[in-house]
Amino acid sequence: MSKILGYDFFNRDALQVAPELVGKVIVSRLGENEVRVRITETECYCGEQDTACHAHKGRTKRTEILYGESGLVYVYLCYGMHWLMNVITGGKENPQGVLIRAGEGFNGPAKLTKALGVTGEINYQKIYDNNKIYIEDDGLKCDYTTDKRVGISYATQEYIDKPWRFILK
Repeated sequence: MSKILGYDFFNRDALQVAPELVGKVIVSRLGENEVRVRITETECYCGEQDTACHAHKGRTKRTEILYGESGLVYVYLCYGMHWLMNVITGGKENPQGVLIRAGEGFNGPAKLTKALGVTGEINYQKIYDNNKIYIEDDGLKCDYTTDKRVGISYATQEYIDKPWRFILK
C-alpha cells in the first residue's frame, strides 16, 4: 500500500531527502487526468554556502521560499521558458531544497514538470498536504548512483564537483 510522504520526511537535511526521493512516485492531479511518475533523479541544494543554491546570495523575493518550512513546493522559471520543481527541506531559516530532476519516461526537469502540469501556480503549496500534487512511497526499494549536478557552471569548482545528484540505477 502506498503512503503519501509527510512533513517529517521533508523536514530533514537535503542530503538525506534527495537520495530517498529516488524511486518514489510523484502524483499530479493538476490537469484533467492523474499522472504518476517514478522519480529517477534528484539534486540537492544546501544553503547559502552552496554557490549553486539560489539562496547563495541571500534572501530575496525569489529566494524567500527557501527559508520557509519544509515540504513547500518551490517552482521557478528557468531560461524564461521551463518550469522546474523543487521541494524545500531542512526546516525554517535553513535554505535547502531538492530539485526533482527526472522521472521514468522524462529525462529532464523541464520535460518532467511539463508532463506533470507543473507551473508557477503551485509555488508555495505544501507537497504533503495537497490533493493536486504529492509524492508517494509505494514500497519499492532501489539503488542509486551519485554524480555532479548539472547546469551549474556559475558555481565555484568546489560546489560543481559535489556528488549531489542522485540517479536511479
